[in-house]
Amino acid sequence: MSAEIPPGLTRPVAPGQRSPTTAPPRSRGPGTPRRELVARRRRPSGEPPPLPRQLHRSGRWWLIVAVGTVALLTGLALASETRSVLDRVDHPLLRGIAALRTDWLTDVMRVLGSPGTVRGVQLIWWVGLVAVLVAKRWRHLLVWFGALFLVSWLTESGVSAISRPRPLDVEILGSWSGYAMPSRPMAMLAGLLLGICYTSLPQGRMRGRGKLVVVLVLSVVALSRLYLAQDGPTDVLAGVLIGVGIPIVLFRLFLPNDVFPVTWRRGSKAHLDVGGLRGEAIRRALEEQLGVVPVEVKPFGLEGSGGSTPLRITVKGDPDSYLFGKLYSITHVRSDRSYKLGRTLLYGRLEDERSFQTVRRLVQYEDYALRLLLHAGLPVPEPLGIVEITPEREYLLVTEFFDGAREVGEVGVDEDVIDQGLRIVRRLWDAGLAHRDIKPANLLVRDNRLLVIDSAFAEVRPSPWRQAVDLANMMLVLALSSSPQQVADRARIYFTDEEIAEAFAATRGLAMPTQLRRMMRERGRNLHAEFLTLLPLTYPPIAIQRWTVRRAALSAVTIVAAVFATIIVLQLLTSPL
Repeated sequence: MSAEIPPGLTRPVAPGQRSPTTAPPRSRGPGTPRRELVARRRRPSGEPPPLPRQLHRSGRWWLIVAVGTVALLTGLALASETRSVLDRVDHPLLRGIAALRTDWLTDVMRVLGSPGTVRGVQLIWWVGLVAVLVAKRWRHLLVWFGALFLVSWLTESGVSAISRPRPLDVEILGSWSGYAMPSRPMAMLAGLLLGICYTSLPQGRMRGRGKLVVVLVLSVVALSRLYLAQDGPTDVLAGVLIGVGIPIVLFRLFLPNDVFPVTWRRGSKAHLDVGGLRGEAIRRALEEQLGVVPVEVKPFGLEGSGGSTPLRITVKGDPDSYLFGKLYSITHVRSDRSYKLGRTLLYGRLEDERSFQTVRRLVQYEDYALRLLLHAGLPVPEPLGIVEITPEREYLLVTEFFDGAREVGEVGVDEDVIDQGLRIVRRLWDAGLAHRDIKPANLLVRDNRLLVIDSAFAEVRPSPWRQAVDLANMMLVLALSSSPQQVADRARIYFTDEEIAEAFAATRGLAMPTQLRRMMRERGRNLHAEFLTLLPLTYPPIAIQRWTVRRAALSAVTIVAAVFATIIVLQLLTSPL
């Protein structure tokens, strides 16, 4: 006899097994589609998440190689017997190669070995550095520089500790300095070439071809240095293993391609690729954690989003319907920190605004804000849940999708829509809330109803300045599709002249969203100035730049960091390190 299941719970079923019934979506209304549901599945302890963070097999292999090489070099520094064994291996090979020398072949080998010279290494470094700077891949540059520094430090330490002399019975035809093992030119050349592959070439066929070029260049330069007796075979091998192993491990650890992809296409770096492994992980996570059956997951409305990857999710049902998803990753958290740091430097502290420390906190906050706005009666999408893609690194916020809605800037609005927009601000004020990102992309119109999306910046008990900015931005957005006079006349029904005057005194410059400023420029209108001529009452601009101790300290640190960064860049232009 089976145990009775408490109300509200379901009996566990096998993964992927269909629920015996289909349930309607949470968005209510006559004629709404019914989404097909499957049993949700809890991930057992120890099972990897849908998109695990991993080094992959090659990364683990190179980690072992890099650690093993360092351990071997340390052993060589302590055991003179081992060095004598290597000498008995290297010297006969070098003497055999030296026996093949001819005048014309020597000239050819000098040319082929030019990438490993000081000037050759510097030229390769300049090319790679300029490519990264032009593409503004600052994190890639930082990791690459750290890898080169570690390669240089390990090779110099190894050379000093091992103190292996160069062969005395073979004439050295090329330039050289210091001890032999490991070969610093080969290590630095390998680190530079591999760094260019990982910082400038997209993953896939392009990067694969780049790695083949790296192998070819390293092989030719190594042959040249052996022919000229600048290095021994084991010296070259040790240098290449260090120069390849360390950068690969650091790039795989700190620049995973699914989080920090290298692309040549233009667009916001906040928009992640949702194909390949990530796309499969999203579909699997939606089915296991929300119980829906995804048919298609594709980017949606990228041009209006700079802080996440917005997605339209087609789910199986009768008929198929849509959900909306916002994919957040650790890159968005770092962007949020940079954004709020910039605001502090520009404005000072206007309100209690802190950056998020984890992706989990970021997505939890938006889900909470969305539910709070919904409870206050705002026309926002209904939240449906949070989906974990990679713990602490990637999450997907899933909400209702406003199918058929268009941005308010793309349609004409009448007095009814204008009144709806003004009532939205009034309701936000009454509830002690602020949206903080009112712009055309976040105001949609469907069936003559104004809808509000993107509550990531919503704030509870905001400053009066922030509430005033919400009102001015709403009036400016509505005026894009109507006229300032019409909006101003309707605004006096819901707000006093003093409140409207305060709003336009508080809103200027960066207080207006970038999209709103751009659309006003494209239409050749200064709506802010037009509103000021229509208002019966105007206030002087409210000062938004306020100096605090925190702002002064951050400004000083930023200036010092900028000076040091300039010095480092100038040094990098003249030397690989």
